[in-house]
Amino acid sequence: MTTNRTGGRILVDNLVAQGCDRIFHVPGESFLAVLDALHDEPSIDLVTCRQEGGAAFMACADGAMTGRPGVCFVTRGPGATNASIGVHVAMQDSQPMLLFIGDVDRGMRDREGFQEVDLPAMFAPLAKWATRIEDARRIPEYVARAWNVATSGRPGPVVIALPEDMLLDVVEAVDRPAIAEPIQAADAFDLDQLYDLLRDAERPIAIVGGGGWDSDTAEDFARFAESIDLPVACAFRRQDAIDNASPVWAGNLGYGPNPKLVQRIKAADLLLVVGTRLGEATTDGYSLITPEHPGQTLVHVHPDPSEFHRVYRVDLPICARPFEFAVAASATAEAANLPRFDGAAAHAEWLEWSTPKPRMGVALDLGPCVAAMRAQLPADTIICNGAGNFSGWWHRYWPYAAQPSQLAPTAGAMGYGVPAAVAAALRFPDRRVVAVAGDGDFLMNGQELATAVQHDVDLLVILVDNGAYGTIRMHQERAFPERISGTSLRNPDFAALARAFGGWATTVETTEAFAPALALALAQPGIKLLHCKTNVDVISPATTLAKLRNR
Repeated sequence: MTTNRTGGRILVDNLVAQGCDRIFHVPGESFLAVLDALHDEPSIDLVTCRQEGGAAFMACADGAMTGRPGVCFVTRGPGATNASIGVHVAMQDSQPMLLFIGDVDRGMRDREGFQEVDLPAMFAPLAKWATRIEDARRIPEYVARAWNVATSGRPGPVVIALPEDMLLDVVEAVDRPAIAEPIQAADAFDLDQLYDLLRDAERPIAIVGGGGWDSDTAEDFARFAESIDLPVACAFRRQDAIDNASPVWAGNLGYGPNPKLVQRIKAADLLLVVGTRLGEATTDGYSLITPEHPGQTLVHVHPDPSEFHRVYRVDLPICARPFEFAVAASATAEAANLPRFDGAAAHAEWLEWSTPKPRMGVALDLGPCVAAMRAQLPADTIICNGAGNFSGWWHRYWPYAAQPSQLAPTAGAMGYGVPAAVAAALRFPDRRVVAVAGDGDFLMNGQELATAVQHDVDLLVILVDNGAYGTIRMHQERAFPERISGTSLRNPDFAALARAFGGWATTVETTEAFAPALALALAQPGIKLLHCKTNVDVISPATTLAKLRNR
């Protein structure tokens, strides 16, 4: 299209051209021209949120589920700073995202005008690319480039500032068609080298996940691993990298992993790392796998060549997207006459570790509660959580289906679970969606339940209330035993709060009451919340605060 249009109209037209079908936003006067254009664009679902951090988290989650950039619009200054948490998460989690920020007029810049911030400078350290559009004629160019940057190589966020007067300019611009998705195939020579290393290996293990992983990748990689009985573990909060029902699934790394899996990683002579970075949480502070990994061969498959040798010495770098690598490996492994390993034994260890065992003397024991969820919810349920020790029960005991079934920030950001669940329920209205939140975690973005009600989504919230910022309390008890300072919480009646939003809710205080309450909740339409009151002393599936104090 080359007719004269406002910058706002050109922007919307080019988002449509690239495949955008949903925008999360908190309205601002700085981008009213965009909202006006969206009034006449039925192909884009406009989701009106309550706080910019929640809107940005929804865009993060949407990008993780679709592989296309999640799109978010906020206003300058306060809106931008609130949304910055979403940019940080999208970068650390390798999620494609576009954040558009309404900016001050071009003629007002550098006068510290109303809500003025140098947005490209502010976001440059947080994003893959941060820029400003000065000329409405170049909007198609910028949108296509941003879409490509967000999805190519290691996916991540792009931030674009939009001067308010630029969006009102009426100009002639040439729209750009959808960009072609780049193909990064695994070279046959690379696969031959990998297969030679596997033939010489005795105790290999794969560690998988990361940006750009999808359900097709999961299926092909599982087929490859199962063909040679290769144990497959996942990076921190990448538990839907393959279906956990796979006979080679070995479990998850990160906080509180299976000790037997830890021993497998330490004893491995070959580490096949596909798609993920070996980050701090996955490697237990770079100690489980050290940057030099003596006695271990490291094969790293990643779409961004700058990731190789960034922290870890890599013996065989393979620059490829996880999908292309998985397709090639699954197609060629059988003909390569590779040996078989011990994935079945690793899976048996995970099955034993992931089976909840009741704890005596605990009024509300979350392990059996997760077991009750396993019995009542479908296998493809999408579990969404923010940050906190409460999530450890689901990380340990919930069997995740192939992606997308886990939305959880590897950046450890609180307040992510409820917004992510709203995004998931909108994207997959026929699937069950559950937000798991702690009490401190929920109160950071619980207001997005209003967004859920406004947009008629169906989701369940499991709210774990222990009256504390539990993870920080855990570290406090370890470092400064019995000197509690600044980590206790006085909470509202969460069930009443959920009902005030228009949802259904009840309070659960015993293990025996959980399963019947869950069944009742699942029979309700719309949003429903189980307010689960727990004891802060039982801080994780594996430990108590009393144990930490006595170390």
